[in-house]
Amino acid sequence: MALIEAFRQLLGDTAVLTRDEDLAGLIEDWRGRFRAPALCAVLPANTEQVAAVVRLCAEHGVPVLPQGGNTSLCGGATPAADGPPPVIVALTRMRRIRSIDPVNNTMVVDAGCVLATIQEAAAAAGRLYPVSLGAEGSCQIGGNIGTNAGGTGVLRYGNTRDNVLGLEVVLPDGSIWDGLYALRKNNTGYDLKHLFIGAEGTLGIVTGAVLKLHPLPTAEAVAWLALDGPQQALEVLGLFQASCSSRLSAFELMNSDQIRLVLEKVPGRRCPVPVRAWHVLVELSDTGDAQALGATLQAVLERAIETGLISDAVVATSEAQRKAMWLVRHSVSEANKKAGVGLTSDTAVPVSAVPSFIEQATAAVRAIVPDLPMVVVGHMGDGNIHFIPFFSFDAWNAVADRDALADRIRRAIDDVAAALRGTFSAEHGIGRTLTGEMARYKPAVELALMRAVKQAFDPRGLFNPGRVLPSAAAHLPRHPMQSTDKGET
Repeated sequence: MALIEAFRQLLGDTAVLTRDEDLAGLIEDWRGRFRAPALCAVLPANTEQVAAVVRLCAEHGVPVLPQGGNTSLCGGATPAADGPPPVIVALTRMRRIRSIDPVNNTMVVDAGCVLATIQEAAAAAGRLYPVSLGAEGSCQIGGNIGTNAGGTGVLRYGNTRDNVLGLEVVLPDGSIWDGLYALRKNNTGYDLKHLFIGAEGTLGIVTGAVLKLHPLPTAEAVAWLALDGPQQALEVLGLFQASCSSRLSAFELMNSDQIRLVLEKVPGRRCPVPVRAWHVLVELSDTGDAQALGATLQAVLERAIETGLISDAVVATSEAQRKAMWLVRHSVSEANKKAGVGLTSDTAVPVSAVPSFIEQATAAVRAIVPDLPMVVVGHMGDGNIHFIPFFSFDAWNAVADRDALADRIRRAIDDVAAALRGTFSAEHGIGRTLTGEMARYKPAVELALMRAVKQAFDPRGLFNPGRVLPSAAAHLPRHPMQSTDKGET
């Protein structure tokens, strides 16, 4: 109570939440899979208040849970049931766009800014912030940075890490690191920002960021393709890469099960072609002539049809049609949540190995649960495939030991990815659900380095405890590709 009263003195009564009804949306993840109590939630309005909150938590030895838009898919932003209740530090009041420099192609923002707001502000200045994902209307840039979010633009622009130039961070002792450098070249020792990008709030709380902007495309060409399978999609990708180079901005793969779930569960969505085995949404963008870009798209599609790689295609002829196509792609998470329980994976493999991965992962899962439906949606252009064994609610409720089955299925999928020199986490982060995979797949020397970094920044282990790093005492069977002594691959 003394700590909560200190928060109230610092922030004001309305910025300290303790009632169950006020905490409800903060202590449970958006899919309803993780829920645990918090001591309270605080809503600081600026970086100095965040630092003061952290210092108070350090004095009382209370865990700190940074939280953005709470859209995590791996339990990284909600309290854990197996530890003391944390103080949730929610940055929803910190939504200021501090500055935009169109000449330098940079934007400085508070960490609580919603991603869509950042995109809109960049566009108003004639620039593009290219990170785009389904939750962009609610996720916050601080959470994007904490998980190194990817999305549909990685093929051309890279993930969040590639679009952050500088950070402002409150450290676990309450000190503030001002690393808001708006520079492309800054060769002055360790590039510390990269330690916090992808760290999921385990090393500090990101309160501000310098984002990299890009020229705003003036021409876009989008098409929806139907084809027989991932191998054909891979070959079509090769045609686009050869003809379009950097103008290819997205190449999204979905199977028919995923499309059907979207059409059934999300009102107003329509598939441009008959729902067949596999679908691709492809987008070209440029700052040049729209007619020329459309002609390039048409030429590649004609070649793909002539060679039998695609069976059908629809080109968007208006901005409304383009947005409608993207709405189908961005509605997959909503549809899957409404339809049942999907054991979502976040694997990435070399692009050339995507067809093999899907085939082998399907066989591996069906060896455990025969005839189980597989929902597939992924960023094929960068090799990140969300392979989702899917249960109806009734089928999932009938499983006796759901946690054990989920772990077994996840391990089977991730083993396939590892055998193809891939990874078990590409853009969602680790959170609490994948710490076992960290112990199994990460080389021992790599985990030791990560623990050394964590110890240096947060020796008391108060920042988002139990996330990202597995317990040092964990003794899990390591993947056969990983050495148990030297940690070599």
